[in-house]
Amino acid sequence: MTFVTRFAPSPTGLLHRGHAFSALTAWTAARRAKGRFLLRIEDTDFTRCRPEYEAAILDDLVWLGLDWEPPVRRQSEHRADYDAALDRLRDMGVLYRCFRTRKELMALAGMAPHADDPTDAQAFAGGPLSVDEEAEKLASGQPFAWRLSLAAARDRLGDFQKLTWVEETACPGIRTARPEALGDMVLGRKDIGAGYVIASVVDDALQGVTHVIRGEDLIETTSIQRVLQALLDLPTPVYRHHRLLLGPDGKRYAKRDGSVTLKALRDGGMTAEALRTELGF
Repeated sequence: MTFVTRFAPSPTGLLHRGHAFSALTAWTAARRAKGRFLLRIEDTDFTRCRPEYEAAILDDLVWLGLDWEPPVRRQSEHRADYDAALDRLRDMGVLYRCFRTRKELMALAGMAPHADDPTDAQAFAGGPLSVDEEAEKLASGQPFAWRLSLAAARDRLGDFQKLTWVEETACPGIRTARPEALGDMVLGRKDIGAGYVIASVVDDALQGVTHVIRGEDLIETTSIQRVLQALLDLPTPVYRHHRLLLGPDGKRYAKRDGSVTLKALRDGGMTAEALRTELGF
């Protein structure tokens, strides 16, 4: 079996050292396995993604010395694939509409309104509304998100404990899905369609990805994706969750924190060879 992996950035900002580390980790793994390295642009959120950021991503990766198998897959060009997956899940009865606002979700999670990351809050969905309540909100035109009902998924699949995957780096071995930690996750929205979690699962299957290589901050998300793979009868790749690169302040590099970008490093005179050496490549 040919080794196939991918690097899948979102064009919502410029790449930083953490992105470079992740891309180099996946690219190097593919080269060592004499396999295939793919580039995917995860631009499902058209409210935040920008073409200039995609162009900058490609420039940065070429500067780093990376190459990939064409064509680049852009999720914005394949919405029909993700909509079809959402339709299947709706037909199974494992999705429900959630009308809670970001502020309401944060209040449920005990988070401050100005919190940077609403991910934890999104686990507190509160379950589906009654038929009458839902009809009232739909009639008034309220926006909503499609959430995966873990209760309905468990009824269909049985005990989640039987859903496993092979983890090769973060606590290597056979890992068991524990999706309850993230609750009823959002898979799509009325206004922007399918989101990252389900689009990534569909793309990995369509592109024949055998090894998913990404940061260890996404380990919990793997449990939800493993449930989706089971529901949609999709193959389960091997996973490698690498360590996160930390900045001088001990925090992981992140776009929202204004981490120093690769463009800034290039403009400041750093060479690709120097950065690769710094990152251990």
